[in-house]
Amino acid sequence: MELDPARGYDFIGDIHGCGKTLEHLLSTLGYRIEAGVWRHPQRMAIFVGDLIDRGPHIRETLHLVHDMVRAGSALCIMGNHEFNALGWSTPAPAGSGRHYVREHSPRHRRLIQQTLEQFEAYGDEWQGFLDWFYELPLFIDAGRFRVVHACWDQSLIDPLRAQFPNACIDEAFLQESAIPGNFANTALDRLLRGTDMRLPGDMTLTSNDGFTRSYFRTKFWEENPQTYGDIVFQPDALPELAAQIPLSESQKTELLKYPDDQPMLFVGHYWRRGKPTAIRPNLACLDYSAVLKGKLVAYRLDQENRIDSDKFVWVNVEGPEARP
Repeated sequence: MELDPARGYDFIGDIHGCGKTLEHLLSTLGYRIEAGVWRHPQRMAIFVGDLIDRGPHIRETLHLVHDMVRAGSALCIMGNHEFNALGWSTPAPAGSGRHYVREHSPRHRRLIQQTLEQFEAYGDEWQGFLDWFYELPLFIDAGRFRVVHACWDQSLIDPLRAQFPNACIDEAFLQESAIPGNFANTALDRLLRGTDMRLPGDMTLTSNDGFTRSYFRTKFWEENPQTYGDIVFQPDALPELAAQIPLSESQKTELLKYPDDQPMLFVGHYWRRGKPTAIRPNLACLDYSAVLKGKLVAYRLDQENRIDSDKFVWVNVEGPEARP
């Protein structure tokens, strides 16, 4: 991606169908509707993915972002929810043991239900958006900054870039990801969902939505983690006993890290709370739980090479877009 040195960039976090709040944020950032599209005279928006699912205005969100991208006033990368939608609608390859790349289980259906319902009367539109999702790159590497939905792993990005120079996958690669442990499965899971670790022993955790699992998602940005509790990021807390268990030296060594001498990295995905701020001078998460009574957050990048915590802009999500 070629950077225009005279242009500013506004990175925008996970929207999840909060389309009215997105309009509020764009207006706050100085974007205006011209010829039916939100535009800024000097700046470009960059969306970190997860446009769909959960919120009440998913269809409106997709039209808004799609039109901005088509008009050249925005870029958008793929989030795990766009990937999930493709997997939901795509038959799995023979021999994978699945019917679809993303099986139609009760949990998976529940996550995509709002999207399917809001497009129930617009089947052709939905197919058009599914086709467009293949045009969303998995990552952006602009030299001075990088963008990925969940996790930057150079060991996976290099072979991905060799196979897909524009970082956009195709249906064959998506189907390959239905086979656990292969490159497609590993790469898409890491970049779009992040890193994880198994709970010790036979421990499990049950999330707020009632699903029980033996793995938990981990941070890749902790400088010196000592316990399981230091590296958990997800909203569902670990069992208290597990959180206090020390990490072994081998576990610490195996944890993926994003070095502090690397370019600025902008991610979404991690359901943060509180006042938006940088995690480190070269790392910012822009997902502040918008659809769960949180904030829709942007970072305004100009010419700086380190992230300035004073340059976050956000609007609170209120009314029908804020789920209980």
